[in-house]
Parts: sequence; structure tokens; C-alpha cells
Amino acid sequence: MATLLYRLGRVAFRWRWFVTLLWVAVLGAVGFAAAKAPAAPDDGFTMPGIESQRAFDLLEQRFPGTAADGASARIVFVAPNGEKVTATENKAAIEKLVTEAADGSQVASAVDPFAAQAVSEDASTAYSTVTFKVKADDLTGAAKTHLERAIDTAQKAGLTVEVGGDALATQPAAGGSAEAIGIAIAAVVLLITFGSLAAAGLPLLTAILGVGISMSAVLALGSAFGLSETTGTLATMLGLACGIDYALFVVSRYREEREKGHAPREAAGLAAGTAGSAVVFAGLTVVIALAGLSVVGIPMLTKMGLAAAGAVLLSVLISLTLVPALLGFWPNAVLSRRDRKNKAHRGKDQANGENGGSRWARLVVRRPIPVLMLGVVGLGAMALPALNLQLGMPGDEAKSTATTERRAYDDLAQGFGPGFNGPLTIVVDAKKADDAKSAVATISKEIAATDGVVSVSPARFNSAGDTAVFSATPATSPTDEKTKQLVQTIRDERPAIAADAGASFEVTGTTALNIDVAQKVQDALIPYLALVVGLAIVLLLLVFRSLLVPLKAALGFLLSVLAALGAVVAVFQQGHGASLLGVDQTGPIMSLMPIFLVGIVFGLAMDYEVFLVSRMREAYVHGDGPGQAIVSGFRHSARVVVAAALIMMAVFSGFIGAGASMIKMIGFGLAIAVLFDAFVVRMAIVPAVLSLLGNKAWYLPRWLDRILPRMDVEGEALSRKVPAPTAGTPAAPLTPVP
Repeated sequence: MATLLYRLGRVAFRWRWFVTLLWVAVLGAVGFAAAKAPAAPDDGFTMPGIESQRAFDLLEQRFPGTAADGASARIVFVAPNGEKVTATENKAAIEKLVTEAADGSQVASAVDPFAAQAVSEDASTAYSTVTFKVKADDLTGAAKTHLERAIDTAQKAGLTVEVGGDALATQPAAGGSAEAIGIAIAAVVLLITFGSLAAAGLPLLTAILGVGISMSAVLALGSAFGLSETTGTLATMLGLACGIDYALFVVSRYREEREKGHAPREAAGLAAGTAGSAVVFAGLTVVIALAGLSVVGIPMLTKMGLAAAGAVLLSVLISLTLVPALLGFWPNAVLSRRDRKNKAHRGKDQANGENGGSRWARLVVRRPIPVLMLGVVGLGAMALPALNLQLGMPGDEAKSTATTERRAYDDLAQGFGPGFNGPLTIVVDAKKADDAKSAVATISKEIAATDGVVSVSPARFNSAGDTAVFSATPATSPTDEKTKQLVQTIRDERPAIAADAGASFEVTGTTALNIDVAQKVQDALIPYLALVVGLAIVLLLLVFRSLLVPLKAALGFLLSVLAALGAVVAVFQQGHGASLLGVDQTGPIMSLMPIFLVGIVFGLAMDYEVFLVSRMREAYVHGDGPGQAIVSGFRHSARVVVAAALIMMAVFSGFIGAGASMIKMIGFGLAIAVLFDAFVVRMAIVPAVLSLLGNKAWYLPRWLDRILPRMDVEGEALSRKVPAPTAGTPAAPLTPVP
């Protein structure tokens, strides 16, 4: 592996014009294909195998042309100053709005609240549901403007009018200016780490190129594979973060080899052969974690995982080819100012030099037990809130009170009860019933009598008369644990109710869908963990040729991800420090959050593991004792790992500035997970454990050693092929490279 990549690095350096133009051509070709490709379809959110999805599909089939997933706007009216909405003037203003809204070009229906009995008991609140023929993304500006004008007219009449639903909802940007600040912070970290504008700019340039190719590929293949721009969200985030980190590692090793006195081309080859080997295996662990998202069974998540895995693979290829090629254009510019000016400094063996990383490692090696106990106990304490984890899908109740959607939610809860914002949709399949209307009436009566159900709406039949749908309003809010128990109770009573009625039914709606999604994700978490951790242990076994190092890496990851999940629960569910992040309302943790944390953070954690421990393994193979190998590994790679972690945190923290609570949650969770894993697990717990294990850390049974293929990540073959310059060898001249 190391020899192959060494040759690749030298070839890329030598043929830098060809390699660079090839990547530019790839970007141009993919960009052209993306521009000419047909628009990608809406990938939507489907969850095969759950009851809510089956009921939704049945609605689509039995109620053709009604667009069960069409956009809707729930317009909430509140009478002013203790008045009633049934007062003559208020009623006239509401009816006028409904009439005007119904005239919209894409409107399917607009319900009169007085005809539909959508008025609260105290007559202070009423609501009208406007349903559209198309999805929210397909609504025209004219259709939205028409509805907004009708609402404005009602507001001028003195009514308080708020709008829920997705028709007029604004979609906040992922990170906005905060994300740009994150990238700027990454640039500053690179500049401080390298002390050179060229060295700082090169990783950013190659990472942006990789993201451009990845996103263009998603757009180009969107129509053929059902991808959309949302599919590439994860690819953009990880492509940028991993692209910077991988290039950072290669450039750092190049500078180190130049410092030892190697010529530029030789240094590029050695950097690709050693650091590049670590990049390959680090990238493969990320790919395993992302591709493993397919086991969850959510098509959208599978597409996002595979697209992100492709972006990471692209980052690996760019780091191994384009980075050495660009180093060929500026072989000396990437060196620090000190190295460029002080030629005598270059060529000296820095193996025995001290820096912050080696001093920290010596401290840990001298006191491994206190460091280990402090790290484990600290992360264990942070993980405790995860025991109270409540999964769900936060809705309008999690939005800021500055939004009309949140105010509409609150007005409905006050006027009609907390469960009104999350009604259960009951779909009755009466195709085999002798009397469909009687069967639906029986089911409706039984469900209405269930404890926890406040009311049921009149049933609506399809044109064939064999399917009906009605709503059941719970007494509790959509995210309340009692609502989850109610859904389970109704489903448990289904066999008896169906036997009495002669027809079956299924429970769906947004509330039931969120409950089902949370349960399916929870059920998939253990198999997913087993898959990615198992495959990664095998991969790390090949890299480090050790039994204990991969196990230690996996256990450390589990500790950091549990601590990160505990921090997310503490902030977003329990509310500790939520106001500091701009979170207005706490609630359940997004259902996909544990999967995101496990998948993404596992890959990144293995990045740091490979970057850090590969240098320890390299020192150990080259003759250092166990303790000295730890110090040597930290001397050479601690600064790079710290810089990589800070860059990751800066990129992820950009999402905390988003307006949506869910995006804030993802950004915070990933940033805090990187903090825990890089600075507590990899920089403290890992050296402490390795110090306690001593030589046993690198033990591998002879029979297994014979079976496993040799990857030579530490570059042992290169040390024989390319001997280090002797102390008397003059440094390579700072001259242009031919």
C-alpha cells in the first residue's frame, strides 16, 4: 500500500499539469452534465414497512387525485378583546377570506369553519384548512401571494390571523452566515497550524473542488437515481470537512519530510505513501459508516449516506493525486516562513525535538490511570442524560414564537386543546365489509370511546364507497408520551374492533408517522452499530495488526457518542443552556439524530484514530518502545489532529446558527461529539490505555499475522527503499522544481 501510494505521489508531482487539468476537466464535465440534466424529482420522505406509510399509500390508492401529500395551510382566527368569532363582523371577515382563498389557481378546497364546526367551545378561535393540489415546493408565487392577500384583508378587519401548515412556511437556510464563519475559522486554524498562506489555502481549495464535483454529480444523476439537492446536504458537509482534513494530513507530512532534508518530489511521494495510507483507511472507515445507513431502511437516508460516501471517496482521491500535484507548483511556498528563511534549520533530524504534543504525551504516559479515570468518568457523566432520551420529530411547537407557524400552533392548543395539533388519521378499509357505512360507524364509535381520545370527526368516504377516513383528536400534545401510548392502545385493540365491525383500519397522520419512525430507527440502531463497528474493527485490524487497538478504538467511540447524545438531550430536551443556542422550545430529540451521530461521528472518530495511532505504530515498528512510540506519535501528529478537530467543529458549528431547531441540533451534536472524541478520547484516553497495555497493545497472534494481508500503512517498506538523509547531507535547495 505505502509503496504504491509513494509512486502515485511522485507521478502526480511530476505530471502536475496533467493531473491538475484532469481534475479541472472532471469538474467541468460533471458541471456541464448537471446543467443539462433534467430536474430531479422530489425524493420525499417514505418509510417502507411501517403502518403509517401503509395507510398513507392506501389513501393515495383509494382517493385518487386528492394528493394526500399536497400542501396545506391551516389558517387560525382569534377574535380580539374577548369577542367571539361568531360575531357578525368577525364571521363575515372569515367567510370572505375562505371565499377568496378558494379562488386560488392551485387550491383544491378551502373549508368554511362555521360549516365544518371548526370553532372552539368558547367561540374565541376558529380555523380553516386550505388544501392545495400540489406539494409545497411546487406552489407558484402567485398562489402564495393570493392567499397572503386574503389573510391580510382579514387581519385589517381586526382579527388575529396566524397560518400553520407547509404552504406558506419558510424554510430556514442550513447555516447562513454562521456556516461561512465556520469556514473562515477553518482557514484561520490552517494558517496558524502551517504558518503559510499557501499551505492553509491548499486544503481549502482542494476540499471546495471536491465538494463542487460531488454536488454536480448529485445534480447530474438526480433524475436517473431519484436524487435531489437535499440528498447532497450530508455530502457537502462531510466532503468539505473530510476534504480539508485529508489534505491537511498530506501537506503536514510533506512539510515534515522536507524538514528532514528530502527533495520536493521525494517528499511528496513519501507524504502520499505514509500519510496517504492513513488517509485511505480513514476514508474507508467513513465510507463504511455512511454506506451502512442503508440498513436503517429509510430510502432518503440511504441516498444521503451513499452520496456522502461518494464525496468522501472523492476527497481521498483528491488528497492522493491533486494535493501532490499542487505541491509541485508551490514546493517551497507551503513551508513555514521560518523554514524558508532558515536553511540551516532544514535537514536536521527533529526526531528528538519537543513540542506541545510530545510534552502532553509524556504527562499521560507518566500518569495514565488518573487521566484515564478522569476521561471515562467525565464522559460517563455527560452520557447520563441519554438515559432519558425521547425520540420524535419536533414540529411547529419547536419553532420560534416569532414565526406565525408557532403562534398558530399555540392558538389552536389554547382554543381546542393540546392534542388538536396532532390528530390521528384513521383509514378504514371496508372493501370486504357487508355494509361499509355501518362498519365505519362501529370503528368510529369504538375509537371515540378509547381513553385519551377527545373527539372524532365525521367520516369521509371515497367515490367507490369502500374506504373511509376520519380524525381522532388525542387529549395530549403530539410529543407527549401519553399520545404514543394512545396510538399503541388503539392498534392493540384493532383485532377486537375489526372483528365487531367486519372491516379493518390503520392509524396514520403526522403524529403516528413520527412515532413509527422513532420506533423503526430505534430498532435499527443496534444492527447498524454492530455492522459499522464490526467492519471497522476488521479494517483497523488490517491497519494496525493488533487485536486490542481496534477494540479500544471502538469502545472509545461508543463512549464519546453516548456523551454527545447525552449533551444533546441535556440541551434540546431538558433545556439546560438552550437559550444560549437560541432554542425557544425544548422537546423530543429528532428521530434520526442517534443514527446521524453514530454514522458520521464514527467515521470521523476513526479518522483521528488512524491519523494518531498510525504514527505510534510507525514509531513502534521502527524500534521505539511502547511509551516512546506514544510520545513520538503525538510529537508528529497531535498538532494535525487538533487542527483537524477544530476545523470539523468550526464547520459543524456553522449549523448551530440555523433558524430551525433540528438543524441546530445536528450542528451542535456533531460539534460536541468531535470535541469529546478528539480531545478527550483520542488525545487522553487512547494514550493512557496504550501506556497501560505496553507491548500487549501491539500483540497479534502469529497464525492471524500469517493470514492477514500486509497493508504497510506505517511505510516500513519505504524506510528501506528511501533511506532518510544523513546528518551531513545538505538540505534540498529552495529552487523551482522542473
